[in-house]
Amino acid sequence: MTVDVLTHDEETAEAPAVSTDEATVTESASPAPSEDSADSPEPAAEEAPKPKRGRPKGAAASSTAKKTRTVELILTVTGTADGEWQAELKNGSKWVAKGLEIPAAAVSRAAKELHAELSGPIDEVINQAREAQAAKVAELEAELEKAKQALAELDA
Repeated sequence: MTVDVLTHDEETAEAPAVSTDEATVTESASPAPSEDSADSPEPAAEEAPKPKRGRPKGAAASSTAKKTRTVELILTVTGTADGEWQAELKNGSKWVAKGLEIPAAAVSRAAKELHAELSGPIDEVINQAREAQAAKVAELEAELEKAKQALAELDA
């Protein structure tokens, strides 16, 4: 890639192309003499100084660029094999909320809204917990039925 460099004298002339891959760019020490300056004996000191290329050294402090402020919020959602979910929120080093119980359906909806890669694994965990709870309910129902039969035998 090349960049054309223009110099301003009393006449505008185009300088040769300069490669941007070079580490330094050099400028000629004296401008090309014009026909008018050759005829007049005025010293070169009266000429206006050329503006320097690049950013001024003090520009970093007075930059008008918009600075992006980042906020560190950490949301931790934890779940158990029983399907119980909790959320904790931390702002920097300060806890905003800790140990908030969250329904599994809300966790699933939030994961789907955030990203598909998040919702897949979370839904798998929720489905495993749902299957474990269904098995537990079936086991308890069978135990309840046995207890009812034992009670009926004692009453008879």
